[in-house]
Amino acid sequence: MPRHASLLVALLTALNISAQSTLIDVNARRQTLEGWGVSLCWWANMCGRWDDAPLDTLLTWLCSPDHLGYTLFRYNIGGGDDPLWTHCSPHHFGARRGKGLRAEMPGFRDSAEGPYLWDRDAAQRRVLLRLLALQPDAQFEAFSNSPPYYMTVSGCVGGAQVATDDNLRPECYEAFARYLIDVCRYYRDSLGVEFLTLEPFNEPMTDYWYAGGGQEGCHFSVESQRAFLKVLGPMLRQSGLGTHISASDETSVDQSVLDLEAYLADSAALSQVWQWNTHSYEATDSARIRLNRLAASAGLRLWQSESGAGGRGLHGNLQMAQRLIDDMRLLAPTAWMDWQYVEEHGDQWSLAQADWQRGTFRRVKNYYVRYQFTHFIRPGYTFLHTDQPQTLAALSPEEDEIVIVIVNGDFRHAAGHTLALSGFTVGNVQAWRTGRDEDAVPITDLTCTDGSISLTLPPLSIATLVIR
Repeated sequence: MPRHASLLVALLTALNISAQSTLIDVNARRQTLEGWGVSLCWWANMCGRWDDAPLDTLLTWLCSPDHLGYTLFRYNIGGGDDPLWTHCSPHHFGARRGKGLRAEMPGFRDSAEGPYLWDRDAAQRRVLLRLLALQPDAQFEAFSNSPPYYMTVSGCVGGAQVATDDNLRPECYEAFARYLIDVCRYYRDSLGVEFLTLEPFNEPMTDYWYAGGGQEGCHFSVESQRAFLKVLGPMLRQSGLGTHISASDETSVDQSVLDLEAYLADSAALSQVWQWNTHSYEATDSARIRLNRLAASAGLRLWQSESGAGGRGLHGNLQMAQRLIDDMRLLAPTAWMDWQYVEEHGDQWSLAQADWQRGTFRRVKNYYVRYQFTHFIRPGYTFLHTDQPQTLAALSPEEDEIVIVIVNGDFRHAAGHTLALSGFTVGNVQAWRTGRDEDAVPITDLTCTDGSISLTLPPLSIATLVIR
């Protein structure tokens, strides 16, 4: 450590400011970023009904490189509940404990014998097409929360009568595979959108999904997952689509490890999978590292395909930012995705808040916290190893720029950081910060001496440094 840096650490310690020294080595390279993303389910089902002008502003904030710069979007293939509600209460998603009518995703067929009704899901489709128009580099994944009601055991897309039971009838495996493929083919042939990947499961090993529940969901045991993929894989290859299978979107990284270990013991099932998806709602550091190694050994691409959190205020937002850092440092996926972009209430699960009926909206603090990552670390940047867990670093494709993001989630104490770069000549340094009274504002209160950069983050803040 340079002498001035050690003196700074001593001074910060005397002032009751936590002091951290971080070494960033340009030659210690990790994964290269494909992009940042978000699911379209369920906010697009509501915002897609708005007038053009407010919708385009909302989507520009999401996908423009001048704003968040998201390029990856997950389209939900709705299963669709029984229009007669034969086996569950009408509109049960909107019940007191449900996710609201926004989660009532329409299916494309009302019965096994009925025609495809492609005018369904117009709102989510409109958002998808507007995103593609605004962001030509956008890539899309299609995913399913539940098969259509008429393929299920319970007759309800909320799940089985017992939440730990599978809800897709085994004799409907081929029909469900055909349904998913037909939707993907329609989007390619009629709308010019070819999905990069198709994910047939969503948190399949949880006990969240039950008949009459709060959203579409379907339990699949690991054995059932593997059996279904052996049906879907050959049919998808024969379809002529360029779409690949991703699996298995578990809510917990620890459960995702168990799933992948089981897949690795079944070569016929594993051979159907091109990309491994996991959510990171729950994750131990050891599981993050283990899953990364398993995916690499299997030759699978790795995405963190959904995450979000509760919490309160800016502290909750920064806890989510810390989870993002933990994921990118230890799990090391090539893509990282939020669950919701817009919600009607709250400021934790979303980046913007809206009134569905009026079409009014605003950015919440969480938007600017996420901006500190996604605006500056762009697709093609390669993450670098850092030895400090509150710090994320990435190198530009041209190797002439390093971006460093640092989080201080402490309520009371400032955090002093000294950054030493190895293998990179420090020239110009610019920095931005989001905090209690700041929204991604430029800052100049940092020092650069002998190739080391020092700055102090106030309590509850996040800073981004761009070093050229």
